[in-house]
Amino acid sequence: MRQGPLSLLFATLLIAPSLMAEEAVAPTAPASTDTQLAALEQRLAESERLRTELADQLQNLSDGGERDGALLTRLRQENQRLKLQLNKALAEQQPQWLDEQQQWFAAGGGVALLGVLFGSLLRGRRKARREWLN
Repeated sequence: MRQGPLSLLFATLLIAPSLMAEEAVAPTAPASTDTQLAALEQRLAESERLRTELADQLQNLSDGGERDGALLTRLRQENQRLKLQLNKALAEQQPQWLDEQQQWFAAGGGVALLGVLFGSLLRGRRKARREWLN
């Protein structure tokens, strides 16, 4: 029996568990996190737009400054709260090394590689000429 391919087979068997894709714990969590992030970003942009509009109106108007000032203060506080929520949601989001399509592609490539390896090992020591594999 040849020793070269067996050592290669043994090495691939040792490496195989580290190449396996991990299952997602909660498949709905990333989608809900993404939608939540998008909603928070949209609310943050709207809050900033309203704040700038109110700041411009406050500069143009001298009447009713206390009421607009209170509204501006409230909008600034909401803006800061939304920024904190957005930063917290971004920090909680788990980075993915590969997306689902890339994981399936890697798994298919691994299966094809194992098929070629097993095919060459099962061929054995035949005297027939090998055409594409040395």
